[in-house]
Amino acid sequence: MKKVELTMYKQEQYEMKNRLRTRQKIACPREQDHIEHKILAAEQAHSRRPRAAYYGKIVQMDASLHLWFGNFKTQLHIAIDDHSGRLLGAYFDEQETLNGYYHVLDQILRTEGIPGKFLTDRRTVFTYKKKTSPSEEGDVSTQFSYACKQLGIEISAPRVPQSKGRVERAFETLQSRLPIEMRLAGITDIGQANEFLASYVKEFNEEFALQVDYSKSVFVEQPSNERIDQLLAVLAERTVDAEHCISCWKKHWRIMDENDQQVNFRRGTKGIVVKTFTGRMYFAIDNKTYILEEIPVHATYSNAFDAPIDEPPKTKSPYIPPKNHPWRHASFKKHCKHMAEKYYLEA
Repeated sequence: MKKVELTMYKQEQYEMKNRLRTRQKIACPREQDHIEHKILAAEQAHSRRPRAAYYGKIVQMDASLHLWFGNFKTQLHIAIDDHSGRLLGAYFDEQETLNGYYHVLDQILRTEGIPGKFLTDRRTVFTYKKKTSPSEEGDVSTQFSYACKQLGIEISAPRVPQSKGRVERAFETLQSRLPIEMRLAGITDIGQANEFLASYVKEFNEEFALQVDYSKSVFVEQPSNERIDQLLAVLAERTVDAEHCISCWKKHWRIMDENDQQVNFRRGTKGIVVKTFTGRMYFAIDNKTYILEEIPVHATYSNAFDAPIDEPPKTKSPYIPPKNHPWRHASFKKHCKHMAEKYYLEA
């Protein structure tokens, strides 16, 4: 819809609601309820728009809480291409989480490539919500947008669900079909459910998606597995304690360099703990990255009571990202500040 036509449509909608409000003031109680329903219908009315012209230009993302399998409700995270209605990714999780959307984005990157734009709701996973005591771990909303920024993906979060009607209608179809398919397959837990989705997504696309014109695709070439692992990371600011260690996710970690030697920082030194998509742990400080090694609660070996064991062969030094990596502390903090200002002004 053109901008002029959209402005005229909004003006007509506004004038109609004003006329209904005026009638409602002088109407009887029964008629007032009837007029209120008309006002709500006018507020929720949205004009149909055409599909996106190119494959991958707009990808709609959302999650739905439903009794998909078993005896408890779970959240199904999905992504739908607006051009073809093709299901690009799906993942189950107990709640609507950053982890769920990261798995969906991982599927998109590995199968199709980098899309142009994500159309989402205003969940804090996608948009920055200012808090009294903000922290990167407590407010993971900036982390998905930061990963998308590094990949060059735009995120748009409209205020009304009708703006992403494609994904809303897809959930209606899935809720009527997927639970039956999973019950027949004997699915009882999330692990089995996510394995089942891999085959079901293909069946869904064959039945409901339009034919894809790959000559009109805007997907950028897939990133390497190493880059995907690094970009789809969870970041949390932490401080070095008096024992030269980091406490994070209910565990303690020692800081190691590329030569597998412990590095000791002064107490109070701040940095960013990075947990990659595959679970590797790093500590970024002063534009340099170190490896985090978990400190077990109990020692695994005792010189006094255990028989001597042969030393394992030395393995190759683990990979440490370079200084210009997106995990740089200043770069991430600058992005958080920009997102805070952006969504504060929009609100």
